[in-house]
Amino acid sequence: MTQTQKTPLGRKIGRFLFLVLIHMLLSLPFKVMIMIPGFTDIRPVTCLQPIFGLFFGQTGALAFAVGNLISDVLSDSLQWSCIAGFIANYLYVVMVYKLWHMIRKKAFSLRDSRDFLAYIAIILISAVVLTVMISFGVYAVQPEVDRVTLIGTIFCNNTIFPIILGAPIMIIIQEEFHLLDLWTRRKKEESADEDSPAEK
Repeated sequence: MTQTQKTPLGRKIGRFLFLVLIHMLLSLPFKVMIMIPGFTDIRPVTCLQPIFGLFFGQTGALAFAVGNLISDVLSDSLQWSCIAGFIANYLYVVMVYKLWHMIRKKAFSLRDSRDFLAYIAIILISAVVLTVMISFGVYAVQPEVDRVTLIGTIFCNNTIFPIILGAPIMIIIQEEFHLLDLWTRRKKEESADEDSPAEK
């Protein structure tokens, strides 16, 4: 039995750059919707977090974190707290992927009501972790920041948009464009390797 073929490096880089571009196209137009100058704003781009995680795994997580950092740089919002933001955004995307397969133990789908409830729970858990990490990062830089507005904006950004926008988008790309989630693609690759002739 042969080992599962790895994705070529060039394809990984191309996919990473494409995802960063998608992030930029969706994030920059909304940078004017500021809640706390230099620290937080309304971010519909967070709807991409579960999509990047469930369909692209670690590549998607890194692309989202990098895209978020570049967006902060281009909008003159770069602060030391962006370090916490980079780590938190990366972990959020990874957590969505990992938690789905820990809880549901199957390919991603939102056709079943239990799957959708599990998805909401995963988004809430991931958002709490992200909110705590970023909030501490911001407090370390600017302790006088309005905590209620900061925490509320971060948490809402990372729950509302992934649920009301992210979920429908994922249903569409699975049902209409037949894009397979990362778990399914890996299983297909493993199955293909098992069916291929053994190397001599």
